[in-house]
Amino acid sequence: MTEQINYSLDITAELCPMTFVRAKLLVEKMASGEVAEIRLKGMEPLTNVPRSLAELGHEIVSIQAEDGALAHGPHRLVVRKK
Repeated sequence: MTEQINYSLDITAELCPMTFVRAKLLVEKMASGEVAEIRLKGMEPLTNVPRSLAELGHEIVSIQAEDGALAHGPHRLVVRKK
């Protein structure tokens, strides 16, 4: 099943901790149940952003690499607000 995306955010050019700050600000303005797709890359954002959003109670729907050959390349994180 493909999720209906309500918001999109590209933080591939951002560095930690701004990656999480930008993602958190987006999720805070969303209504409960809405879904955001967040593009991110790099080891720290790929680890910290999904973990931190999940710790806040939001559902990590999926995280997928845009190019499977690049482990820390751009990924698409789909998150549903609690």
